[in-house]
Amino acid sequence: MTFYSLTNPSIQVNFETALIEGLASDGGLFYPSFIPIFSSVEIRQLIGLTLPEIGFLVLQKWFSDDIEATDLRKIAFNSLNFNIPLVSVGNKYILEIFHGPTMAFKDVAARVLANLTSHFAQKQNKKIRILVATSGDTGGAVAHGFANVPNIEVYVLFPKGKVSKLQEKQLTSVADNIFPVEVDGFFDDCQTMVKQAFKDPDLKNLNLTSANSINIGRLIPQIIYHFWVWSQLPDKKLQIVIPSGNFGNLAAGLFAMKMGMPVTDFVAGVNANDTVFRFLQTGKYEPKPTISTLSNAMDISNPSNFVRILKMFENNLELLKKHLQVSTVSDRETIDTIIRVYEKHNYLMCPHTAVGWKAAEAYENSDYVQVIYGTASPVKFAHEIYNATKIFVDDTQIIQQLESTPARKIQIKAEYSELKKILA
Repeated sequence: MTFYSLTNPSIQVNFETALIEGLASDGGLFYPSFIPIFSSVEIRQLIGLTLPEIGFLVLQKWFSDDIEATDLRKIAFNSLNFNIPLVSVGNKYILEIFHGPTMAFKDVAARVLANLTSHFAQKQNKKIRILVATSGDTGGAVAHGFANVPNIEVYVLFPKGKVSKLQEKQLTSVADNIFPVEVDGFFDDCQTMVKQAFKDPDLKNLNLTSANSINIGRLIPQIIYHFWVWSQLPDKKLQIVIPSGNFGNLAAGLFAMKMGMPVTDFVAGVNANDTVFRFLQTGKYEPKPTISTLSNAMDISNPSNFVRILKMFENNLELLKKHLQVSTVSDRETIDTIIRVYEKHNYLMCPHTAVGWKAAEAYENSDYVQVIYGTASPVKFAHEIYNATKIFVDDTQIIQQLESTPARKIQIKAEYSELKKILA
C-alpha cells in the first residue's frame, strides 16, 4: 500500500510518510494506490463484532504492511473505547457518533490518529508538530486526543467568534502541548494557512503534519463506523445521510462502499455553503465566500476532501450522482427541524444533525431505511439551540469541568505571516 499526490501521481510514499507529512511535497492530498477489499464472506463476519474489533479489521486492511497486528489491535482498542449507539427515531435511525470525550464524531478518528502518530513518533524518536484547522469540533477532538502525548505539539487554528462557547472551551482549556490559535477570519482562512505552512520550505525542519481530514491517517479511521452501522442493520437496504462540511465523513463512507460495504446510496446535507450541491447540478465547481450559519462546523465553502471523492469516481460526475445526492438546508429549516423532531419524538438534535434530518426528508424512499449521522451532542450547542428554539439544554456541568483548566489562546489576523512567526 502506497499513497500518491493527487496533483502529481509521481510522488508516492508509504503510509508512515503520508501520515507524518500530512500533505505531499507539492501540496497535494495523498490518495491510496489501491482500495483494499473485504470479501463477501469477510463482510458477513463483521456482524456481531464489537466496535473495536471492526476497527481493528478495517485498519488492518489498510495498514498491515506498516504496523504489526498486535500494535494495530492495541491502537484500535485504546482509541475506540466508547459507545456509538444506533437510535431509532420515528421512521429513521440516528447513529450517535458523539459519545467520545469531546462529544463529537471527530473523537473517533482523532483518537485513532493520535495513537497512530504516537506509534511512529516513538519509532522515529523525534518531535512532531501537528497543525490543524477547525470549524468547531475537530480542534477539541484533536486537542483531547493528543493531550500530553510525548514528542508531539499541536497548533489548533479556529475562526474567531465562529465556534460555540463549549467548543471554544474545549479548544482553549487544554494540556501544555496544545497551542490554540484564534484567527480573525473564517475556517477556510484557517485551512488555507495550514496548507501554506506545509508548502513553506522555511518550515521544513519542523516536522509539520496535519490532523485535519486532509491527512489520510485521519480520514481512513472514519471508515470504521460506516462498517459498524451496516453491521447493526445487515439485512436492511440502507441510505446513509451525512451532515457535510469538509466532506471527510462522506469520503470515508464512499471508501467503505468501494471496500465492499453493501451500501450504495448516500445523501449529503449541506448548509448555505453549498458548493457541492451546485456542482452536482451544474458541473461547475465554484466556491463562494464562506457564510456563517447555525451549523457552524459545516461552514466550509471549499471542502478539501471532495477532490478525493471525485478521484474515487475518476472525475465522472454522472457516475458519482448514481451514489450521491445532496440537499441544501437553510438556518430557518434547521431551527424548524430541531423543534419539530423534539416535539414529535422527544429527541433533541444539534444543528448539524438537524441538517442531516432535513436532508433525509428530501430523499425519503420506501425502498430504503435511512440512517442519519448524529455528529455532535446538543450539549455542545446549548446556547445556540436555546437562542434559536427556546429549548433549554443544561451545559453547566461540562463547562464547570472545563473551567478547572485555565483557558489560553494566541490571537492572530488571517495572515499567513503571523502563523509563520508562531511556528518558527
